[in-house]
Amino acid sequence: MIGLADIEQAAERIAGQVLRTPMLPCPAISNITGADVVLKLDNLQVTGAFKERGAANRLALLSADERARGVVAMSAGNHAQAVARHASLLGIAATIVMPKFTPSTKVTRTAAWGANVVMVGETLAESAAHAHQLAAERSLVFIHPYDDLAIIAGQGTLALEMLQDAPDLDALIIPVGGGGLVAGCLVAATAMRPGIAVHGAEVETYAAMAQRLAGRSVSVGGPTIAEGIAVRDIGAIPFEIVRRRIAGILVAPERAIEEAIGVLVEAAKTVAEGAGAVGLAALLAHPDRFRGKKVGIAITGGNIDARILSNVLLRDLLRDGRLLRLHLQIPDRPGVLADIAGKIGGSGGNIIEVSHQRLFASSSVQAAELEVMVEARDKLHANAIVAALEQSYIVRQV
Repeated sequence: MIGLADIEQAAERIAGQVLRTPMLPCPAISNITGADVVLKLDNLQVTGAFKERGAANRLALLSADERARGVVAMSAGNHAQAVARHASLLGIAATIVMPKFTPSTKVTRTAAWGANVVMVGETLAESAAHAHQLAAERSLVFIHPYDDLAIIAGQGTLALEMLQDAPDLDALIIPVGGGGLVAGCLVAATAMRPGIAVHGAEVETYAAMAQRLAGRSVSVGGPTIAEGIAVRDIGAIPFEIVRRRIAGILVAPERAIEEAIGVLVEAAKTVAEGAGAVGLAALLAHPDRFRGKKVGIAITGGNIDARILSNVLLRDLLRDGRLLRLHLQIPDRPGVLADIAGKIGGSGGNIIEVSHQRLFASSSVQAAELEVMVEARDKLHANAIVAALEQSYIVRQV
């Protein structure tokens, strides 16, 4: 296994190649959760994620012969970009196997670093099998994303920096995929601050670590916005570290991850992908466990497609009542649309979109159906807009 000295040596090895990212308090999120929250913004790394730490350390340790042979890795995106970037900096040829479900932004950015990208597999396990096959056929060095001591030591530099910048933290919340990051952070944090509670965070559809720690068989699957941690197989090395030291694994529902992405945009002015926001999602889902404590949360990645980010933010607005989709049955006569627009405007609402349908109205040939999308300040304001319309019309929120 590894110790604090290995992580400190990794920090020296990657200095200048990997950014020392800021550790910032966030009063707005503290007010929401009741904890004193400090965010570690590793989404600001050059490739947008913490994976650079482990990749830079592992590649720096390659022998001259291994560098000449080249490397291969499998990843849903962030490890891929990290290996591609640091291999490029060192002049090493890199082949990256990525699952077919990988977001296009991660595929494009990986290829932009000069790596040969191969899209194979419906799951990370299938991609890993193909990457191992390529390593055997071409004598490439396989760079595992999490089940590797050098990778784990590199990832542990994240917690090293967190506790150097905020030594009075009571707890850390660290995202869990294959386990490399949480294992490295456990080693660093528990050595630097004995008694600190380090919690892992998983999405509920891929809670492999929680299941294994509970002695259950692993059952994962399904769509998730946190595709970067949609992992079935926990690394053997990380699991041995985690089972001895972890305070607990927090499981966050999909909706909490979407909420966390929105909170980070609005409250912290920072963009996170689903996997990168799962630590905050876990806090939002389990606030009582951390109320009154100083909590460090690792925001581990920011590589989210613009379309997905847009949809998440709009869904958050709908859930918060700041975006209303209203369906009205109205009489088909002059002045009705103007009256409805006047009631919405008079209540302070902003009309974003209108759909007016006469031919397919269900009740009468003299009726019409109207759908209106309206922007409101908050849920109370939304209720006031609906109440103003209900004085004259039948209104249904869609």
